[in-house]
Amino acid sequence: MQIEGILGPIEEQEARIKNPLVLAYIGDSIYDIYVRTALVKKSRQQVNALNQRASGTVNARAQAQAAAILEEEMLTDEEKDILRRGRNAHPGTVAKNMSVADYKKATGLEALVGYLFLSGKYARLEEIMQRVLQEFGV
Repeated sequence: MQIEGILGPIEEQEARIKNPLVLAYIGDSIYDIYVRTALVKKSRQQVNALNQRASGTVNARAQAQAAAILEEEMLTDEEKDILRRGRNAHPGTVAKNMSVADYKKATGLEALVGYLFLSGKYARLEEIMQRVLQEFGV
């Protein structure tokens, strides 16, 4: 896959030095678009049902679970480092109804997704998101 223009990649080094919360900021959207796209492609459900299914995968608890599975099964040392940097960042706020630990792990996963997207590692991003989608039956 090749993406050009505003959605095109930046230099890997530039992506690596971005603040992990900035990586998580974009990673949150990319993660969400993967989940929603997979649901739309695999289902004929109406929007409300699609949204309910998406919210079961796009939340801090589910993302924390996905981060743990990925870290154990398939992440490289570099990817674990990005995930760790995101997890250790101090966002200043925590989502309601979520534990701080889950929120931090989710932020780590979002940072990794953001890093992979920004640096143009689309094939690797696809592998990781396929594993996440598989885990949650999406």
